[in-house]
Amino acid sequence: MNDITRGGQFLVKETKCEDVFTPEDFSEEQIMMRDSVKEFVDKEIWPNKNRFEAKDYAFTEEVMKKAGEMGFLSVSVPEAYGGMGMGFVDTCLVCDYISGATGSFSTAFGAHTGIGTMPITLYGTEEQKQKYVPKLATGEWFGAYCLTEPGAGSDANSGKTKAVLSADGKQYSITGGKMWISNAGFCSLFIVFARIEDDKNITGFIIENDPTNGITMNEEEHKLGIRASSTRQVFFNETKVPVENMLAGRGEGFKIAMNALNVGRIKLAAACLDAQRRVTTNAVHYANERIQFNVPISSFGAIRYKLAEMAASAYAGESATYRAAKDIETRIKLREEEGASHQEAELKGVEEFAIECSILKVAVSEDVQNCADEGIQIYGGMGFSEDTPMESAWRDARIARIYEGTNEINRMLSVGMLIKKAMKGHVDLLGPASKVQEELMGIPSFDIPDYSELFSEEKELIGKLKKAFLMVAGGAVQKYGPDLDAHQQLLTAAADILIEIYMAESTVLRTEKLAKKAGEANVKEQIAMAKLYLYKAVDVVTQKGKESIISFAEGDEQRMMLMGLRRFTKYTNMPNIVGLRETITTKLVAENSYCF
Repeated sequence: MNDITRGGQFLVKETKCEDVFTPEDFSEEQIMMRDSVKEFVDKEIWPNKNRFEAKDYAFTEEVMKKAGEMGFLSVSVPEAYGGMGMGFVDTCLVCDYISGATGSFSTAFGAHTGIGTMPITLYGTEEQKQKYVPKLATGEWFGAYCLTEPGAGSDANSGKTKAVLSADGKQYSITGGKMWISNAGFCSLFIVFARIEDDKNITGFIIENDPTNGITMNEEEHKLGIRASSTRQVFFNETKVPVENMLAGRGEGFKIAMNALNVGRIKLAAACLDAQRRVTTNAVHYANERIQFNVPISSFGAIRYKLAEMAASAYAGESATYRAAKDIETRIKLREEEGASHQEAELKGVEEFAIECSILKVAVSEDVQNCADEGIQIYGGMGFSEDTPMESAWRDARIARIYEGTNEINRMLSVGMLIKKAMKGHVDLLGPASKVQEELMGIPSFDIPDYSELFSEEKELIGKLKKAFLMVAGGAVQKYGPDLDAHQQLLTAAADILIEIYMAESTVLRTEKLAKKAGEANVKEQIAMAKLYLYKAVDVVTQKGKESIISFAEGDEQRMMLMGLRRFTKYTNMPNIVGLRETITTKLVAENSYCF
């Protein structure tokens, strides 16, 4: 178990490329599953985008039922309850490829298979699981998740919905209002969070959707994007729920909600990947077909710049998401081998990598928005029209930065959780941070390293970026101690450094592994994307590191740390960024698609 990388350890432990899982490592079964999902999407969803944009909620439900018939809703459900019982990578794989055509279906799918079903499979009693999960796995029933209230958004534990136990002790009476409830219009049951008496923490309940039991709803919300995702306010007025429908124990609701969000965050990252591929492919198609000044606009440098950046961010998102998914799957299997139940193993496996889940949620949700924005720009005036797929992709992408915890919350969580892991001894930050301090006081080496091997300089540079984070975070902790939480701008800047390190390292490791397998000459475009992503990551670390240091350090300490930052972000051989972009775009234009 000591040899298994723990969550957050990527920052202080060197990872070999052979130890990361990549999309090129998919098994035959996983490739068959991927192709089956793609076929379903291309037949049932993509040709009907106009119906989703026209707020055809009934059609969303219809396609969800078809997805249930195909088994796509049951991938992560244990076989004992009518599911496929597949691994965590498979779960992310299906979520990835089923989500790219429209955010409306992606949200319905994610809300049902994740927060609508998972709390029962992971926290339910055997009776609860036998009663509800098989119906949810097949799509006979759909689930919804009632946590958010008008006064309880990011502060999820502050909900006012009340649960009052009856005099005979047989049932609870639930009263309160919930908002932004996905799938509310066609769900069969709700996972509802309410407070019993003056408990510190909320409690979870399974409530069947019976309008005669004090359950009412507002009309469908009219939203910027995900237009055919059913989203309603739900009101409970003395709704009766048997005591046996309590999820886990009294006051355990906040824990359920937080762990459900950890899983939701990495699945949300996966759900943004195929959207990026499709946007990039459509942008390449249009750029090749659109003639201006007697040539395709794909020949213009300004357009080629955008296409290369779009492809590189999609490639990086894939690299990091599947790396983390496999790490989680490995941890789950390890727990099961040690005798833990499937429930406990999955909960602990995902919780272990909560930092990576938050990193991915932020990075990929922002990349898909940027990708769609550039897609509109490549289409020009046509990109602003509902007759092309770009404007809906941009609108749908916007919600990804809000739900499953806003990106601001997730940035602060990623650093906060890392510090807590260090305090518990799960990740040794103190030792490496002390070595960085010693290095800052020492004389730097002026030897010219041998960078003849592929990515030798890039991997050394990633190691130095990790030192930059340790320097900044260590200095901030020394300065503010337990009051660091109050300095949110500093925390979010540190989080941006942490995010770029994980994303860039994942991309380089994936490409190094691929190059060893296929030969450098056959993956020169992937090499270019990895180098391009790292170059941009260095820029982010430089900017955010400087901002952080100036915010808390003064005098000689500030000068020393700024000097260290320059040392830790310095290339020996600066890559030709324009040349890298040209290499990437030449391949995209020739293949007329995202082809990596």
